[in-house]
This record gives sequence, structure tokens and C-alpha cells, in this order.
Amino acid sequence: MMRVFFGLEIPGPQRSSLAVQQSLLPLPRKTDPQDFHLTLAFLGDLPEDRVEVAHELALDLRVPAFSLIIANLGLFGGARPRVAWAGVLPSAPLLRLHSKLDSALRRAGFTLDSRRFAPHVTLGRFAAPPPEVTMRLERGVAETAFQLEPFAVESLALYRAHPGVATARYQVMERYRLT
Repeated sequence: MMRVFFGLEIPGPQRSSLAVQQSLLPLPRKTDPQDFHLTLAFLGDLPEDRVEVAHELALDLRVPAFSLIIANLGLFGGARPRVAWAGVLPSAPLLRLHSKLDSALRRAGFTLDSRRFAPHVTLGRFAAPPPEVTMRLERGVAETAFQLEPFAVESLALYRAHPGVATARYQVMERYRLT
């Protein structure tokens, strides 16, 4: 069994800028900047034959390359935040890529998250912090407005997650060129 997902890689300059933003927030636990990515479809734990099916679907995907801009910060979890993230500016090409991938995977019988797609890069994942840390986090996110340089999205990646004690490490298993 392998824990796998499709996502977009974050180039070095944007990853470095995100690491700076991340360091300015009072995050209880930070994502390793080497693991920054934008998840498009989480497939979960799969046997190798199902990973191969997902691989074949990605080979057949025809989507043009596009530019993407990472901007702004947010928290998931409401009054008890558990995830800090950097968002992306609205992008019709990103939504098309997600939609095509999602449809192909569902047609092939993969079970995917039913929540609305909210493209983001996870900066930290943690247990709900105490109220004083939550207030500092909320203030830090609210007071931080930023926008990174656009970057070209020229490929889709199939990642394997290697769950660890404190954090998962992500390995790109395959890249699929966008047309």
C-alpha cells in the first residue's frame, strides 16, 4: 500500500518566500519547506495496481500549462485552527486542471474528497493551540498581505507520502507534462 496524491510542485523562489512568511507566524508546528505543494487530488492508501491506474489516467490528461500566483494567508479550523495556509489567486486554468483530474479519477472508481476545492499550500498543521496562540496566529494572518511572483505550472506530480512520527515527507514519484 502507498499513500498517494496528485499535486503541483512549488518552485524554489516561491518556496523560499513562503518559508519567510511561515517563519513570521507563531505556528506550533511548521511544514518543512521542501514539502510545500498544492494538492489537487488526495487518493489515500492504495495498492500498487490502483496507483498504476492513477498513473495511466494522468498520462492521458490533456491540459495546457499556465501561470499561478500564491497570495495571502489563512487558517482552517474556525475558532480552533489546525492548519495555516497560503492561498492562490483565482485561476480558471487551475480549476480546469482540477476538474479534469477529478472527473477522470472518479470515473475510474477512486473515492475523492467531496469538499469544495480550496487550493492552498499548507504552512503548518497542528493540534488546536491555546487561546493566546490562536489570537497571535489570527492576528498574524490578518496583518500579513503578500503576493508572490507568478510561476509557470508546466507539470502535474504524483506524490507518495511517507508518514512519520511528527510529519509526513513527500516524494515525487512521477511528473506529467502539461501540454
